[in-house]
Amino acid sequence: MTVHITFWTMTSDITPEWAYREADGTDRWRLSWLPDRLLTADQAQLGMELDELLSDLSAVHDRAVQDRIDLYAEQLGIARAGAVLLLARRMAVRLHQERAGAPRSPGPRSRPLHGHIVEPPYVLG
Repeated sequence: MTVHITFWTMTSDITPEWAYREADGTDRWRLSWLPDRLLTADQAQLGMELDELLSDLSAVHDRAVQDRIDLYAEQLGIARAGAVLLLARRMAVRLHQERAGAPRSPGPRSRPLHGHIVEPPYVLG
């Protein structure tokens, strides 16, 4: 399990969720599965790690992992059950879209934000 962090995004090697920095370049972040909350970079990373821990079926009976899940959820201001429901809802939507042949939602590189498409800055040359 690894969270890959750049200046603009955080992605996971095991989950489809991501975090992104607000377009103004400040240290305000949002999680794809918790978009209504502004977070610090540390909180966004915790949210990504929480998603990874909840996605690891081998850790279901590991008390230490379950304690970390509770701690991370608490630091994000949500209950463990709330995080599970939010992530499960996003998974259900993705599965429904795949079955219906709908185009994928934008990932961490392109996402709508107040009617605009936000892309990380590119350096040419």
